[in-house]
Amino acid sequence: MPIRFLRLSDVMKRTALSRSSIYLRRSQGLFPEPIPLGGRAVGWLESDIEDWANQQIKLYKQRKKNANEVAVTN
Repeated sequence: MPIRFLRLSDVMKRTALSRSSIYLRRSQGLFPEPIPLGGRAVGWLESDIEDWANQQIKLYKQRKKNANEVAVTN
């Protein structure tokens, strides 16, 4: 697969996160780092954003499974 860079607006559309949420999560180490593209331009690797999204889905499903297990045992 060819390497593709996403600009901030594309990342916002793909993740449904606001600009401030992206940069806050990035500063907390919870979101991929952008890569300098030259000058002041940065971009995110499409694969990094896809990996992050897949990880969020896995975490959601795991939390949901754990919540269901707790509800069944109570």
